[in-house]
Amino acid sequence: MSTATPRLLDPGFDLTLRPMRYPRFYEMYRDAIRNTWTVEEVDFSLDVNDLKHKLGPAERHLVERLVAFFATGDSIVANNLVLNLYQHINAPEARMYLSRQLYEEALHVQFYLTLLDTYLPDPVARAKAFAAVENIPSIRAKAEFCFKWIDSIQDLHRIETREQRRQFLLNLICFAACIEGLFFFAAFAYVYYLRSRGLLHGLASGTNWVFRDESGHMAFAFEVIRTARAEEPDLFDDALSAQVVRMLEEAVECEMQFAQDVLSGGVAGLSTKDMRQYLQYCADLRLVQLGLPRHFGASNPFAFMDLQDVQEVTNFFERRVSAYQVGVEGEVAFDAAF
Repeated sequence: MSTATPRLLDPGFDLTLRPMRYPRFYEMYRDAIRNTWTVEEVDFSLDVNDLKHKLGPAERHLVERLVAFFATGDSIVANNLVLNLYQHINAPEARMYLSRQLYEEALHVQFYLTLLDTYLPDPVARAKAFAAVENIPSIRAKAEFCFKWIDSIQDLHRIETREQRRQFLLNLICFAACIEGLFFFAAFAYVYYLRSRGLLHGLASGTNWVFRDESGHMAFAFEVIRTARAEEPDLFDDALSAQVVRMLEEAVECEMQFAQDVLSGGVAGLSTKDMRQYLQYCADLRLVQLGLPRHFGASNPFAFMDLQDVQEVTNFFERRVSAYQVGVEGEVAFDAAF
């Protein structure tokens, strides 16, 4: 038996927490625990009035498409976590974080379930939203993009070779950079646009918590990637980098199908041109987080993203401090995400 120090993606199921090989993952787990929140803390009472009296047909279409995507998005992420990530990231402290992430994905599903029940009281409309993957083409395209990368390593039961580690990393990069880091961040932009107009305060408040969770999920995934790269530097060659760029290009085009659908009614202050620029801006941020050069060279076109979310978090803290089960510590690094 080899006495060499095992690598993070070596096959097996290490159970030893001491000595801890990757303390950063354990700290991420502890940070996530400090960020505990519950759906019951989110007040949707004002949103119902906004939906009835303040939103026009174009804005209502945007919201309906948005909540339809939310209805299945986090479930897809959770499935990949269970089916692909947990069995291959071989460090118990990392699996502690993944266990916490799985809880957070379930919490997001509960949040969006409550959101749909509140926003869509009609049972037929609600059923259509939950079946969005089947009956809304722009959402089906995003789901198919996700499923393609889930399926890419479904038959990978043990990571034995360099090529298998690259396969696994591409799946992880897809879910961190493209799905959580692009699809969800585009959705957050729509939410914060509505909030900048004083609309759907409950949706924005809950989204702030989801945002914090998703930022943590991305940070964890990028730390796994950074660690694997440090342990085996030649994993990231020009071919892998080119694959990542192509993946992000495809994700941007996929999300643009959704943007064209969401904005088809004409929403003042939002355009598909600006959304493409924002998506390219986010994609460049993900490339930088992966230690790769920017590809699109895009800037953030949405001024409302600069301060609106920070102000809302501040107000949310002041309004609901007594309701928290666990105190939140540290600062929200919005600049790193947007």
